[in-house]
Amino acid sequence: MKTLWAPWRIDYILDEKPDSCVFCIPQHTREDAKRLVLYRGEHCFVIMNKFPYSSGHLMVTPYRHVSMLTDLTAEEGHEAMDLLRATSDILTRVFHPQGINMGLNQGEAAGAGIEEHLHFHLVPRWVGDHSFMAVSASTMVVPEHLETTYAKLLPHFKVLGGGKSQA
Repeated sequence: MKTLWAPWRIDYILDEKPDSCVFCIPQHTREDAKRLVLYRGEHCFVIMNKFPYSSGHLMVTPYRHVSMLTDLTAEEGHEAMDLLRATSDILTRVFHPQGINMGLNQGEAAGAGIEEHLHFHLVPRWVGDHSFMAVSASTMVVPEHLETTYAKLLPHFKVLGGGKSQA
């Protein structure tokens, strides 16, 4: 029998689940590295998924706690799209994926794990990256530790400019 290690999952299993929304982040930046916040814009931010489907699984999220795309202001919607474009470019340059899944799951029936706070997913993909494990063992393999991915991506988001300062 082979063993797959995912040491960061133990925190999810053992930690208390937050009473508050994980996407309602504080205005200060002191917790950005712990929360895996890569970039803070005026209306939206970029954060890593703590329980990713693939290395480099990122999310673009408005600061405002809204659940529907139609609830975004024009400014929030424009910045979200700009950040999706910039984040896609960064993922392409850093990870060299063969594709990127981008999407929004709006509502529980659509697959939203946290349906109360809108968030867009960007998941880098490579041909055959998950097919064997997902099909034969119902298992996802994330080959890089979250902290390594964070350190690899952060310098690219720091040069975006126009965002709020980071810790």
